[in-house]
Amino acid sequence: QVQLVESGGGSVQAGDSLRVSCVASGSSFSNYVMGWFRQAPGKEREFVAAIRWTGSRTYYADSVKGRFTISRDNAKNTVYLQMNSLKPEDTAVYFCAADFFLGNIETRSREYDYWGQGTQVTVSS
Repeated sequence: QVQLVESGGGSVQAGDSLRVSCVASGSSFSNYVMGWFRQAPGKEREFVAAIRWTGSRTYYADSVKGRFTISRDNAKNTVYLQMNSLKPEDTAVYFCAADFFLGNIETRSREYDYWGQGTQVTVSS
């Protein structure tokens, strides 16, 4: 049974940094893309970043490019999202997700097969 468990959310001030983690278990994820999405109250879930378990290919939403970095530790089956220069508009529940890789890194949430429970990130001004 595939399980994705996020951790590391919290409340910070604008300009601060925070790192959220996602531990994956229950499958071999070598053929998967791992994505981070976020959802703010009253808004749709939006793509943030994605990475493959193999290789160095990554992809970012324009809104976080240059501030957020996605990375992975294959030995720990863990994907990280390092968030720097946080802004109040980054406030959301952050979700980890897994998508079987078919040649493209997907940014559409409906394409992802497995989801974590989410972790809250709150940025105050």
